[in-house]
Amino acid sequence: MRQTSYRTPEREEVALVTGSRRGIGFGIALALASNGFRTILNAVSPARNAKAAIEEIRDAGGKATYIRADISKNTQRLQLISKIKEAFGRLDILVNNAGVSPESREDLLVATEESFDRLIRINLKGPYFLSQLVANWMVEQKLTNSDRRQMIINVSSISAYTASIMRGEYCISKAGISMMTKLFAARLAEYGIGVYEIRPGIIATDMTATVKDHYDKLINEGLIPIRSWGNPENVGKAVLAVALGHFPYSTAEVINVDGGFHLRTL
Repeated sequence: MRQTSYRTPEREEVALVTGSRRGIGFGIALALASNGFRTILNAVSPARNAKAAIEEIRDAGGKATYIRADISKNTQRLQLISKIKEAFGRLDILVNNAGVSPESREDLLVATEESFDRLIRINLKGPYFLSQLVANWMVEQKLTNSDRRQMIINVSSISAYTASIMRGEYCISKAGISMMTKLFAARLAEYGIGVYEIRPGIIATDMTATVKDHYDKLINEGLIPIRSWGNPENVGKAVLAVALGHFPYSTAEVINVDGGFHLRTL
C-alpha cells in the first residue's frame, strides 16, 4: 500500500489503533505513523503475525509498536492501557477500529443469539469500555497539561443506518458505535476532547473479499455515485485529517468515506 506523507516531522503524540494488523485498521495506522505519530497497532493475533505490518510502517519512515490484546475482554483492555502508560506515558488519539463480521450471513428471522452476542461484544462493548478507560486517562492528562490535543475516533460503517437483513447483528453493532460517538462527544466536550465518527462504505479488505462479486455488480449498476471500491488508504486519510486537528470546532462529526453512498438522489 503506497502512503502519501503529508507531515514528516516526528510528533510527540501517541495514537492507538485497534484492529490494525490489516485492512482498514492498518491503513489508518500507516497514515498516522507515516505522518509522525507514534503509533500503536493492536489486534488479537500473536506479535509474529504483525511483523509485516510493522516493517511496512517502518519502511515508510514511521514509528510503530504492536501490543496484542483482545479489547472485548476487560482484563486485556486494562493490560493494554497499562502497557501504553508504562511505555509512552501518554495517549493522545484512540481509534476504535476493531470489529468483525458475522461468521455466516443469516436471515434476520433465523440468526442466532450466539452470533449476536459475539458481534456486540467485539464491535460495541469492547470499544465502549475501552473508550471509557481511555477517556478517564485523557481527562487526567488534560488536567495536568491543558495544551494537549486529544481525541477519540470511532470507525463505524454505512451499516450504522443501512438495513441489511442478512447481517442484522452487524448493523446493530455499528449503529451502537454511532450513538457511542455522540455520547462520548457530549461527555468529553468540556475537557476539549473531540470525538468523531468515520463512516466507511464499501472498502476492499479481507472482510469484503468473500462478497466481491456481489458488490462489483451493485457498484456497476450505480449503487454509489463514485462507481468504484474504496480502499483502506481512503479511510486512513480521513482519520489523519482529524488527527492533524483540521476539525477544531467540531465534535460528534460524521465523516463519510463511502463514495457518496449516503446521497439521496432523484
